[in-house]
Amino acid sequence: MAKKGLTARQQQILEFIQRFDEERSYPPTIRDIQQACNISSTSVVDYNLHILEREGYIHRDREVSRGIEVLGGSMDTRAGTRVPVLGYIAAGEPVPVPTQESWGTAEPVDVLDLPQGFLRKAKNVYALRVKGTSMIDALVDDGDVVIVEPVDSVQDGDMVVAWLQAEKEVTLKRLYREGDRIRLQPANSTMDPIYVDTANIEVQGKVVAVIRNTI
Repeated sequence: MAKKGLTARQQQILEFIQRFDEERSYPPTIRDIQQACNISSTSVVDYNLHILEREGYIHRDREVSRGIEVLGGSMDTRAGTRVPVLGYIAAGEPVPVPTQESWGTAEPVDVLDLPQGFLRKAKNVYALRVKGTSMIDALVDDGDVVIVEPVDSVQDGDMVVAWLQAEKEVTLKRLYREGDRIRLQPANSTMDPIYVDTANIEVQGKVVAVIRNTI
């Protein structure tokens, strides 16, 4: 039976842990879960286990390789904030993205561990890696990571993840309303703004933090 609030991936992981434990009388390792559930990396497994622990379905002893215990309650064990990295966004010319509709619930390609309180009151955030330099004057460079919060409304000047519906393309820009059109303004003096009809744009969220690439 599907558990309320879990994604299909998290439900799959939980069921595998339960089945593994029942069959062998000990829990699986993270790598066991990765291989059995065909997950891209152990960090993605760890991210989903964090959600299961937060929601009270499991308890983990991180000092033990098989330290996963299945529970049934509701508990909050958050010591910090884990943010899924869902892909790339262009800070330059808009580029197509294959799964725009599911960014908020997509399987992460990586996970960021951020200190408790780092994001203040931001909720349901996700991260995107930046490609391009159109926001360089706003201190957002190629390879940086932006933390995005889904919002119902934005103000002029906010840095947003903008989905251009007709073009099926996404871009990272500052948003300004100008009558019946929207100006998506780069923060790079060598680049021109993009103008779109208000009916053709969907704001996926606004940038609430930037993590610089130090590599």
